[in-house]
Order: sequence, then structure tokens, then C-alpha cells
Amino acid sequence: MGLVYADVELINGEDLVLVRRHLMDAEEVKKIHLNILVDTGSYMLCINESIQEQLQLPIVDSKKAQTADNRIIDCPVVDQVQLRFKNRQWSGRAMVLPGDAEPLLGAIPLEEMDVLIHPLRNELIVNPEHPYFAQLKLK
Repeated sequence: MGLVYADVELINGEDLVLVRRHLMDAEEVKKIHLNILVDTGSYMLCINESIQEQLQLPIVDSKKAQTADNRIIDCPVVDQVQLRFKNRQWSGRAMVLPGDAEPLLGAIPLEEMDVLIHPLRNELIVNPEHPYFAQLKLK
């Protein structure tokens, strides 16, 4: 099995709260579409500094992370990230990797969205046993 990528949308969750409170227009919500590497060896969603700057996500913590070359680095952690994939959504925290590092979709968001890696098709899919479980209702 090779590398698996998924088309996702990342959204600033704080902006969505402002839209619900009628303090911001929906067109102003900061969001980004990207093709992200699905990495079950990572437990969190990992974005890079460029994505964090574009979405203007608030830094709330920091965590140590082990890189693929076994270095230990300190990474800021941001909150209020919303991730959308097909009819699924996930909200939570993301680790910010340095520079333009490749973003990673880790095990926790994968599990919470009830999605699976299809090994024959080499792609991320909605769990066929629960195709409408946690369905995202879009306007």
C-alpha cells in the first residue's frame, strides 16, 4: 500500500461561531482546501505554519513531537480547527509543524469521523457500515 491522500477542507471554527452569532458574514470565514496525507502513525491533525497563518487559528498550547528522522521538536498547538471530508466533520486541536512541512491527517480525527483507508483503492473512504453516521448537514 502506498501513500494515501484525502481532499479536505480546513476551516477556522472561531469564524463559524461569529457567523452563527451574526457578527461575521459567511463569505468571510477563513478556509482552505487541501490534499492531505493520511498518516495513522500521527495521532493529531498536523498543519504547517503557512496554513496556520492563512486560517489565523489561535495558539493555545505546545507539544513535543517526534519527526520522521527521529528529532524531537516543540510544536505550537492551535484550537478551533474544523475539518470536513465528504459527509463527515471533525473539530478540535491541531499541531503546527514548522515551515511548509507536509500536513498530516492523524488517527484521532480519522477515528472520530469514522473513516477508513481502503487498501485496494489506496484512498480514504467513509465507513461503508455507517455511511450516514455523523453525517455532515451542509446548507
